[in-house]
Amino acid sequence: MNNLYLKILMIFIFPCTLFAQIENFSKKEEVKIFINDLSKNYSFNKKELEKLFSKIEIQKSALNFYKKPKKNKNKKRKGTWDRYKKIFITDKRVSQGALFMKKYKKELRRAYKTFGVQSEYITAILGVESFYGKHTGKYPVFDTLATLSFEKNRRNKFFKSELKQFLILSKKNRKNPKKIYGSYAGAIGLAQFMPSNFEKLAVDFNNDGIVDLNNEIDAIGSVANYLSKAGWNRTVPVATRVSYQGKRFNRFKTGYKYKYKRSKLTGIKPKSNRFYYPKRVHLIKLDRKRYDELWYGTENFYVITRYNRSSYYAMVVYQLAKEIKSLYRKI
Repeated sequence: MNNLYLKILMIFIFPCTLFAQIENFSKKEEVKIFINDLSKNYSFNKKELEKLFSKIEIQKSALNFYKKPKKNKNKKRKGTWDRYKKIFITDKRVSQGALFMKKYKKELRRAYKTFGVQSEYITAILGVESFYGKHTGKYPVFDTLATLSFEKNRRNKFFKSELKQFLILSKKNRKNPKKIYGSYAGAIGLAQFMPSNFEKLAVDFNNDGIVDLNNEIDAIGSVANYLSKAGWNRTVPVATRVSYQGKRFNRFKTGYKYKYKRSKLTGIKPKSNRFYYPKRVHLIKLDRKRYDELWYGTENFYVITRYNRSSYYAMVVYQLAKEIKSLYRKI
């Protein structure tokens, strides 16, 4: 086998290895300060950390995402909700969610009894985050967080904190940080927890002495715990669609950040007569191609946005949960 043929073969078999950009971060002044902090205040071995940081595979695709400037929200194309919904609420995601609920019926029921969060909402979040464990991420978490911490981007400070928590967590659980994989942002497991949330909110729900978010049962308990700690109330609805005059709505500010007394929202009323919620509501606008859908969101709607700061995310979880529950009752 001649050398040229061997090189071509290696390109096809190991493309990432050949073209990976490896850098020695241990020589960076900022990294030295970071290592000194961990060794001084968290009993890390300084030499081991220096070795760990000496070969960082730069995660360019993750870095490019956070290098991009924030999108101008005033230049949205119409139909943003149609496109978002089409990605996350599919027949396959619904059917797989119903099967997940059936398979883990016992554990989901225990999560409801323990944390007060309904099975379909736990399932829907796992469906959106990782397709019930099928897509937990292929990025090396340590290299990804190191890249995002020390290569210039708009969220350096945030990722440096997450990297610190990740290393503390790896040390505590006696895990090799180089062997853990997750999302392009460093999120881990079925529930896609960032390291800081892992430490605070992940639980050992299968009682095996290990907190493992790649384990379905631990993921179920951890999502339920997350929503419970954020203020979930099992007796409260999540959202209901409302009517208004016209095709586009601009009378009030919309989104999970704003709340209104229903008495002040003249000309707006629920389409369903089964919605009872006396407290202030969020107005949630879903931009469709030919018109705006308008919804009331409750305190539970807001709780879902604590998982992901997006009204569209919370609405997808709500609608997916309803679809999953409906199908589950039929199987």
